[in-house]
Amino acid sequence: MTAVPFVGLTGGMGAGKSTALKALQELGAQVLSTDAVVHELYGDERVRDAVVERWGEEVAPGGVVDRAAVAAKAFAGGEQERRWLEGLLWPLVGARIAGWLEHVRALQPAPKAAVVEVPLLFEAGMEGGFDATIAVVAQEEARRRRADGRGHALADERAARQLTQEEKAERATFVVPNDGSVEDLRRELAEVLAKLSG
Repeated sequence: MTAVPFVGLTGGMGAGKSTALKALQELGAQVLSTDAVVHELYGDERVRDAVVERWGEEVAPGGVVDRAAVAAKAFAGGEQERRWLEGLLWPLVGARIAGWLEHVRALQPAPKAAVVEVPLLFEAGMEGGFDATIAVVAQEEARRRRADGRGHALADERAARQLTQEEKAERATFVVPNDGSVEDLRRELAEVLAKLSG
């Protein structure tokens, strides 16, 4: 069985991580978004019960976890609350990734790579678990436009204690600029996949 490269994908807010993940899938990689995993985990009653016990019924109106309310409690509550939430979620996310990777590595024909999108990859100290990392970067103006379009502000990035995209780029194995078209991005990513499997 050939070893499928295990790759972490990251980038700053509005850099185009989700677009890059979709492009990598179209180029022959198996992909997973940790944001999507967390979204699923909030549907698990044990996770829901834990956040309600910690922060009250208002974080799960009608028994459904409100992710924005949870994030507000975690970040407004300071380091201790943020660490508590990370301690609850990250081991579960890690277990989900491990199970997914085992499945991907058994696939025939083997995919070009197994790529996991992790917004806080370096901040969480997870880079050592991957064979390689990709940082998607974009000019500030483009990032601001994309973030604003989704109702986020780039100021949120600093509030969320993210590294700057320059710091992410310094640490990454591959840096992929996303200032042009989706086709330009696909070309860059195709080159990265070729290097990974080469």
